[in-house]
Amino acid sequence: MTTKLDRLTSWLKERKITEVECLITDLTGIARGKISPTNKFLDEKGMRLPESVLLQTVTGDYVEDDIYYELLDPADIDMFCRPDESAVYLVPWAIEPTALVIHDTFDKMGNPIELSPRNILKKVLKLYAERGWQPIVAPEMEFYLTKRCEDPDLPLQVPLGRSGRPETGRQSFSIDAANEFDPLFEDMYDWCEAQELDLDTLIHEEGPAQMEINFRHGDALHLADQITVFKRTMREAALKHNVAATFMAKPITDEPGSAMHLHQSVIDIKSGKNIFSNEDGSMSELFLHHIGGLQKFIPELLPLFAPNVNSFRRFLPDTSAPVNVEWGEENRTVGLRVPDATPQNRRVENRLAGADANPYLAIAASLLCGYIGMTEGIKPSAPVKGRGYERRNLRLPLTIEDALERLENCKPLEKYLGAKFISGYVAVKRAEHENYNRVISSWEREFLLFSV
Repeated sequence: MTTKLDRLTSWLKERKITEVECLITDLTGIARGKISPTNKFLDEKGMRLPESVLLQTVTGDYVEDDIYYELLDPADIDMFCRPDESAVYLVPWAIEPTALVIHDTFDKMGNPIELSPRNILKKVLKLYAERGWQPIVAPEMEFYLTKRCEDPDLPLQVPLGRSGRPETGRQSFSIDAANEFDPLFEDMYDWCEAQELDLDTLIHEEGPAQMEINFRHGDALHLADQITVFKRTMREAALKHNVAATFMAKPITDEPGSAMHLHQSVIDIKSGKNIFSNEDGSMSELFLHHIGGLQKFIPELLPLFAPNVNSFRRFLPDTSAPVNVEWGEENRTVGLRVPDATPQNRRVENRLAGADANPYLAIAASLLCGYIGMTEGIKPSAPVKGRGYERRNLRLPLTIEDALERLENCKPLEKYLGAKFISGYVAVKRAEHENYNRVISSWEREFLLFSV
């Protein structure tokens, strides 16, 4: 009988892979792991990493000692990382034939590591599977191309396209504006095709050199893996063409932020039918309860959608981003949009996640909110007709501090995510915010230096 490892071995040998990048993602979404010669990778059948890498902050620091030792073994022991043969990708920009293999993490007893973002998503998907349901998701990733800049104190600038001029004004959906970076996107598409990523369309968004890549709908775990690979691929393609690609939620002052919109629906595994629609094609009670769950729990889980202090700059007034969890049909001014679709394709689009969110955690959180809504029969508010930005009843927490406090105090979520994960995630984000608070900003120097 051919095993999964046998198939992975054959895949690597057929492509003459000489090096394997073995990776996991930490809570912030940063890829961490080891680069191994193929022979050693196949001999060891996985890797070991200190479990402490899952409590690293975006700056590379760690959480406070009392929390660290509460959540992790004081001896800083290893976790065991096993390759997932369904998450293997080429690294087309590498000089030598190289593959990237995403791993799952376990303790020495074989139990999934509770702090692992990929394990959190798998835990949520198991909840659906136990009900005979399968979530279907379709992510949309927004990002900016910018000039390369070595000084983080300087504002980002619009890059020069083929014309030699930077963009000015709003260029939403402009074909010509997107074509300014054709050589870059040709490489990006070639690399993504080699990696078998399920890309759909490329769109020019509102901001200068702001783009959006849509993924075709499919399995949630597979697409979270693909987003992880795509973000790295996009950055590499940009660097090849002497520009930078950023997935920061709000990289440029007074310009629109970048989101990770999540379209989600649920099918019945046995029948293959979309449970969001009744036989007559109307909205089902499960669909409305799914929306109700999103409305109730997105504010509690907001740090998984907006994980950084910069994320909350997307939610400032007049920024083109939704600022509440209202819902409406064909309405882009609310957080939860129901696109016009056939009954089999009925879905809800969660427009609140930032492009900076860890894709495993954002997708897990979005699906979990809907799951709780369906299983607990949570009713949604009335749908919004017309402009929804000014609606104040279902607004989000205004700062990362407020959002983390709500997540920490939402006891019903411990049942699904585990107290250890919530404690670890909140601790990492608080450590990052403390680090941010130590930095004196250019605004403070400009307006306070000689004025107070």
